[in-house]
Amino acid sequence: MSILEEGVTAPPIAALDQDGKNVTLKEYLGRKVVLYFYPKDDTPGCTKEACAFRDNFPNFKKLGIDILGVSIDTESKHKKFVDKYNLPFRLVADSDKQIVEAYGVWGLKKFMGREYMGTNRVTYLINEQSIIEKVWPKVNPADHAEELLKYLQQKT
Repeated sequence: MSILEEGVTAPPIAALDQDGKNVTLKEYLGRKVVLYFYPKDDTPGCTKEACAFRDNFPNFKKLGIDILGVSIDTESKHKKFVDKYNLPFRLVADSDKQIVEAYGVWGLKKFMGREYMGTNRVTYLINEQSIIEKVWPKVNPADHAEELLKYLQQKT
């Protein structure tokens, strides 16, 4: 796994969200985007992280920040996850792993003595010109949304 560095152009995204609608980074040009990668819908850590983004969503919106979550789950799994937890942002379905590989977040993971390939929890802040402004390579799902919000508030 080799995550992308700050200052590089964000790779293009072309995928579907939980409603089967096309998602591209081009549609977010002129706005900042939090692009957060997570392993799997409706698992303990991923649910904590998504719900923290949900709970802080109005604060992100006040700052003009859009949020996109990305995992290798399908659109239908994303839809169930969004509906179950009332998530107000889009989740991008990357079941072919093109986005996680382009952003360098697909890699070897270790859990309970077992090694396997999976999505690492990484967040990118992409600026209005589609440049990666900031990278959070290791994320604590419980407090990451608040950490990110504090960073953004300090910048304004």
